Amino acid sequence: MGLEDASSTVDEAFTRKDNRGLSFENTFGGATSFLRRRYTKDLSGVDVAVTGVPFDQAVTNRTGTRLGPRAIREASALQTADAPYGWGYDPMSALDIVDYGDLAFDYAMVPEFPGLLTQHIKGILDAGAASVVLGGDHYISFPILKAYAEKFGPMALLHFDAHTDTWQDDNFERIDHGTMFYKAIKLGLIDPARSVQVGIRTTVPDAMGMNIIDAREVHEGGTTAAVEKIKGILGDAPVYLSFDIDALDPAFAPGTGTPVWGGLTSAQASIILRDLAGIDLKGGDIVEVSPPFDTTGATAIAGAHVATNIICLLGWNAHGGA
Repeated sequence: MGLEDASSTVDEAFTRKDNRGLSFENTFGGATSFLRRRYTKDLSGVDVAVTGVPFDQAVTNRTGTRLGPRAIREASALQTADAPYGWGYDPMSALDIVDYGDLAFDYAMVPEFPGLLTQHIKGILDAGAASVVLGGDHYISFPILKAYAEKFGPMALLHFDAHTDTWQDDNFERIDHGTMFYKAIKLGLIDPARSVQVGIRTTVPDAMGMNIIDAREVHEGGTTAAVEKIKGILGDAPVYLSFDIDALDPAFAPGTGTPVWGGLTSAQASIILRDLAGIDLKGGDIVEVSPPFDTTGATAIAGAHVATNIICLLGWNAHGGA
């Protein structure tokens, strides 16, 4: 197949017959699944299930992250005809990747949401696939981690963000996107000693024992040193990666609920994600993309690239190389 197939190929989200291979259809048309992967609820033999969680009850400032999954899928259409740059392998051909669609939930029954999401992710893991979640506000990582910790034990959290999200909150019924990692550590879902937070640039009352590489350290020390430090902390632990798009400076990702200046550049983030190849990644999410606050689409584009790089990391040890 090649670009000439765009004249006759369309809607591969529904019409493609398998779960592997690049996709050649007009980027501006067709059904917008993530990377034009096939929409399906059948996870037989699937390596990676991409799923959307359009939830934004808990944002601090600007709402709109419920529209993030849709925007990320649309932006990903720009990436489907070529293997991801710099990886040396094509995960779309090496892995069975599907778009598992979105989590269904009653927006008026907020207390039911966490349990529904945990079960949703548990179903993916029980089928033998890894999940890549398109959010949604950052609270969603907490119910997701419950499913991952049940299968793999306490996770090493690799967290890209402007905020640590460890503000004290001992009311476990509250749904809050700034306290979910405090709660995850309290419940033993995260091993803080093996966890690292990258890009932080807000005051941290208590990092709960997690390691911090703040934005200044990345800017001054460089990406190579940051990657070496991250890998040293993670070691061989099972890793869950959570990337809040406000880890990036607002110049690169203005469409987020909580923009903070002085953040990572998109170039720094892309280099760090690529050079983390080899970690024992089990799953990940990209959260806080809020399209209403970025008419250029740059934030969604960044989100789509983060999700693609998470997939590349998931397949690296088996298909990418040493």
